Amino acid sequence: MTKTQHFKTDAIIIGAGPVGLFAVFELGLLDMKAHLVDILDKPGGQCAELYPEKPIYDIPAYPKIMAQELVDRLMEQIAPFGPVFHLSQMAQSLEKLENGHWRLETDTGTILEAPVIVIAAGGGSFVPKKMPLAGADSYEGTSLLYAVRNKELFRDKHIVITGGGDSALDWTLELQPLAAHITLVHRRDEFRAAPDSVNKMKSLAAAGALTFATGQIAALHGEAGRLEKVTLRSADGGESDLPCDHLLAFFGLTMKLGPIADFGLNLDRNLLAVDTEKFETSQPGIFAIGDINTYPGKQKLILSGFHEAALMAHAAYPYVYPGKKARFQYTTSSSALQEKLGVDGQ
Repeated sequence: MTKTQHFKTDAIIIGAGPVGLFAVFELGLLDMKAHLVDILDKPGGQCAELYPEKPIYDIPAYPKIMAQELVDRLMEQIAPFGPVFHLSQMAQSLEKLENGHWRLETDTGTILEAPVIVIAAGGGSFVPKKMPLAGADSYEGTSLLYAVRNKELFRDKHIVITGGGDSALDWTLELQPLAAHITLVHRRDEFRAAPDSVNKMKSLAAAGALTFATGQIAALHGEAGRLEKVTLRSADGGESDLPCDHLLAFFGLTMKLGPIADFGLNLDRNLLAVDTEKFETSQPGIFAIGDINTYPGKQKLILSGFHEAALMAHAAYPYVYPGKKARFQYTTSSSALQEKLGVDGQ
């Protein structure tokens, strides 16, 4: 049985997109440590997951910067502050403790405690698109999965993977040495994945090390939430059954507000209402920055989120250091800040 992990920190940031990452920097300048929770398996949010090679033209001082490069530079910028990432996890529940701190629990059982919560979840949480078959939900979480969190689960099992993007190809290649057999199912012989991954998969299929089948999953068969086989419907309408202990479905991601909607915060059309002085929600100590918030004149720009992160950090300071006032300093002239950043100011 996995032991529950319990962490205490100064600020918990929900969302590790560009705005959440920059919040680490602004909090760090004021000596506040941060842990970040994100449902994705890597930092960067939409920039890293949906359009890493898309150019962005409205980041100050960068006439053009690729989305993934922006994420990489933000990660480099916040490295001196040692952020802790809890990835492939969703913020599931939130409660106020007697000491005034907040207790957040993720869907994997990780518990985090802090006096400050920063919601930087963009348009909400990335949620996997579900298997569109009747009765599929009865297998979810046991033998129908939308993410891989423990590779050993698949050792010596018959695995069917469906999808045509990077996730489907990457996990086909990663799990192939562990599984008894892997069948990759995609509706056509064209993929949205890296060409190198596609070529490796086809080489393994040609050698008989895995099976690639064009078509789609038409039915699931099993008992008590455990799959035994799936029915494959080929492009010509023919059907055949495949042995299947686990079905991994990678149909992409959709955006939903998710459990944040149940945190007891004021919502305005599925967005979190905040003021423009502190970017604080209706709950003291809980802030919202980036595309997840709303206020008069709001502009959904990364630039706006960076500004909101700076003001939020100064407003969060009294919750972490009661009775103290944050001292405003410029990074260009403060030797103390330059020391934190590991630069010499020259």
